[in-house]
Parts: sequence; C-alpha cells; structure tokens
Amino acid sequence: MLHIPVADGTVPVLLSLPTGYTGGPLPGVIAIHDILGLHQDITRISQRIADQGYIVATPDLYHGGKVRCITRVMREVMIGEGRSFDDLAATREALVARPECTGAVGVVGFCQGGRFALLVASRGYEAVAPFYSTPLPPRIEKRLQGSCPVVASFGRRDPFGTGSGAKLQRILDRADVENDIKTYPGAGHSFANELPAQPFLRLAGFAFHEEAATDSWERVFAFFGKHLASADRRR
Repeated sequence: MLHIPVADGTVPVLLSLPTGYTGGPLPGVIAIHDILGLHQDITRISQRIADQGYIVATPDLYHGGKVRCITRVMREVMIGEGRSFDDLAATREALVARPECTGAVGVVGFCQGGRFALLVASRGYEAVAPFYSTPLPPRIEKRLQGSCPVVASFGRRDPFGTGSGAKLQRILDRADVENDIKTYPGAGHSFANELPAQPFLRLAGFAFHEEAATDSWERVFAFFGKHLASADRRR
C-alpha cells in the first residue's frame, strides 16, 4: 500500500502490477471503488486489470474513517468537487510519475466509483470505463463537455438506473465523444462485483452476473487497448 501526500495528510493507494511483471513501461489505470470502500473484491478486480498489462492504482477514498467519509464522498459526487477529486488527482499525478508508467491513464469505476469516472472524464484521461454509474450524476451533460472516450456498462434490472445507458449514449453522441455503451438485459446493479451474500443480493437486484461481467470486461479491455496501449505521454 502506498501513501500519497494530499492537503490533509495522505491517501492510501493499492498499487497492482501484472503477475510476473519484470519491467518495462505500462499504461496506467485508476480503479475507483464502490460505496462499500476498498474491499476484497475491488482488490481482486484491480489485479485482474493489472494482469491485462496495466499498472493499477486504487485509492481508498474513505481514508479518515469510513462511516464519516461515506456521507462526504456521496455529497462530493453530487456537486463534482471536494476532497475525493483531490485524492484522485493526486493518485493520477503519483501514477504518471512512476517509471513503470507511460503517462497514459484510464479510469475504471464501480457504482459510486463509476459516477466519479464520468465526472473526471474531461480531466486529461485517455479513456474511462464506468460500471453501473447510477443514478447518473446531476448536470452530467455539462460535465461531460470535452470528455475522453467512454466505455460504459449498465444492467437493465438496476433499480437505480432505468434508462441510464441510453441517456448517457445520447449525451455522448451529441457531444461527439467516442463511446461504447451497453445495457445488459438480465443484469442488475453490481453485476461485475463478486460480493458476499449473493442469494440476498439477487433478490435485491444487485447480484453478480457472469455473462454480463465477462462481456463487459472484454469490451473494456478492447477499448483500453485502443486508447491507452498506443499512447505514451513520455515522448
């Protein structure tokens, strides 16, 4: 775990490299956790991304106390500014400064983290990949002006996100932003997260959906391969 300096102390950041990594430049990815925080499944996902050939930085946006921070982070994702955005900017700066990184960086986010991914899409990234970023953040059309390419995945059974995929695609198409937006008919919220208590989560519309998860990751890695793998900001 790294500890990156920020204005009010440090932000803990999990750094993941490909299994068996022996050196050489890699594009970077920032993975943003869901409302549950930096838990075991997010750690697993971070390594999964790294094993596709990326250096992955996963900040703990709840540093300073989870219960207190949840309310703050939820407020910040609504207004589009605050400490969480400072933490993400510091994470990106630290990531691109590492010798292993080409300087090209994308973002993957889940649930609340997917909403953050959309909100930082116009802040110098090569591509962003929000998963079930529902409900879409307020004033999202304005906030996506100047956005980088977006690959987004939604579940039609998501209780928070009816029509979100179609709405996001319309916004991005009007802004002439390259995008790959897909809504999976049988999937709900959190369909790519393997969380405990799956039978209960399935009843609530939050269960893991293997088919949707597999297809969405294939799309994300193809999209990132196009936009990150060929980019090298060190030149």
